[in-house]
Amino acid sequence: MASQDKLRPQVGPDIIYPYFDMAWEGPVLDANGRPTKEIKGEPMESSLTALHYQTGRIEFEVQNKDCCGTALNFKMLCTGEAGFGYKGSKFHRVIPQFMLQGGDFTRGNVRICAIFYLQSLVDLTFRKGTGGKPAPFMDGIGDKFADENFIHKHTGEGVLSMANAGKNTPSNGSQFFITTIPTGWLDGKHVVFGKVRNQESMTVVKAIEATGSSTGKVKYNKPPTIVDCGVEPKY
Repeated sequence: MASQDKLRPQVGPDIIYPYFDMAWEGPVLDANGRPTKEIKGEPMESSLTALHYQTGRIEFEVQNKDCCGTALNFKMLCTGEAGFGYKGSKFHRVIPQFMLQGGDFTRGNVRICAIFYLQSLVDLTFRKGTGGKPAPFMDGIGDKFADENFIHKHTGEGVLSMANAGKNTPSNGSQFFITTIPTGWLDGKHVVFGKVRNQESMTVVKAIEATGSSTGKVKYNKPPTIVDCGVEPKY
């Protein structure tokens, strides 16, 4: 595995702007952002085979200056320039009032342990999953890389952070999560490297959050899928 020093050199601007174009089946949100009983993604009355999935874009701001290795990895997996990446993969774990997890584009699943519910507080440790891999932007990086730093914190909804197998383990790859509440108990354990960029994107995150369950299993036939992704030019 490459040393941490090999992950340090910054490539590109201080902030980069990746995006996911999403499609999913699930509850439609009302004007206040709450899930309704209307499920979009079921067969349309005019055709039992045609589905009208929900669609939307999640835009991110990624900290290329502070987390340049992690940011470059995410950027390359969004553009597909490494020959593989996030396009076509799914959010395989969605826990309401906690987070959405994705990035396993090889097997689409992950082992998660130590989920504890104490009142409204959820503590979760991400075990090493069974799929996903980083972009090969450094020689010898291998299948996983170490935590880059813990400069940024899990301060609220829309935080973009790396899933790993525990603090200071070389277990970062391609899997990430997006918070839907503040998750300060994860500070110093997972590398925060970005955030959801705007309220329109956060509305998409909240709609996808409504597809999940307390176990993390998505409740609908069409799981949230990244149908396209890339990086926008600097705004």
